[in-house]
Amino acid sequence: MSTHETWLAQLFNTYLAGLGNAILALFHMKAADANEPWADHIVMQILVAVIMVSLFALLRSSLSVDKPGKLQHMFELVHGFISGQAEDQIGHDAHYHIFLFETFFIFILLSNLIGVGPGFMSPTQAIYVPAGLATVSFLYYNVVGIRKSAKNYAKHLVGPIWWMAPLMLPIEIISHFARPLSLTIRLFANMYAGEQLTLVFLSLTYLIGPAVFMGLHVFVSLLQSYIFVLLSMIYVGGAIAEEH
Repeated sequence: MSTHETWLAQLFNTYLAGLGNAILALFHMKAADANEPWADHIVMQILVAVIMVSLFALLRSSLSVDKPGKLQHMFELVHGFISGQAEDQIGHDAHYHIFLFETFFIFILLSNLIGVGPGFMSPTQAIYVPAGLATVSFLYYNVVGIRKSAKNYAKHLVGPIWWMAPLMLPIEIISHFARPLSLTIRLFANMYAGEQLTLVFLSLTYLIGPAVFMGLHVFVSLLQSYIFVLLSMIYVGGAIAEEH
């Protein structure tokens, strides 16, 4: 488990330890320390979820066709970009999956960026979070592929030549299970390394160094959010393709 370092995690453990232990008990789990059931990455994910819900609520209340505000312009930009990428990778069925890709992008981006703030940490630098996101992506593209055409999906696994099926099947299975591992390690390693590097230079310098590395952290956050979503699109596109 991650150590409890953020002030928000300390507040949760001080005032909501009982709730945390009760939630763990529902899943037949037990905290290593009953006084600290809330790990940093869990609390930060809750904060990110609250920010997302608040943003969506604010956006919904201020939607306007005639006079769109800055927040609406920003979300329209994200929607247009993600939709365009999904159309390129998936085709005419892309609109069925936009909700997942946009949720992934916004959640991962906010999770990555929140670590820039003093006293906060990026939940994506705890491997549990990238692993959970990668698992959702893995399950999603397999489910939609099977629902679209179980026969075509099975053909993809065994290959086009029947007598090569004993060779192709284990290769395809291994490659599919390597995908969530790749998504997990890529996101976790980049965000963990970036945050640790930023913290080191923050302790060594006072103005120019921190500004440069915070800018780099923002860039890496955007890039890793995009890469995760792009790879998920590619996996979905491959899973639902009419011909493999």
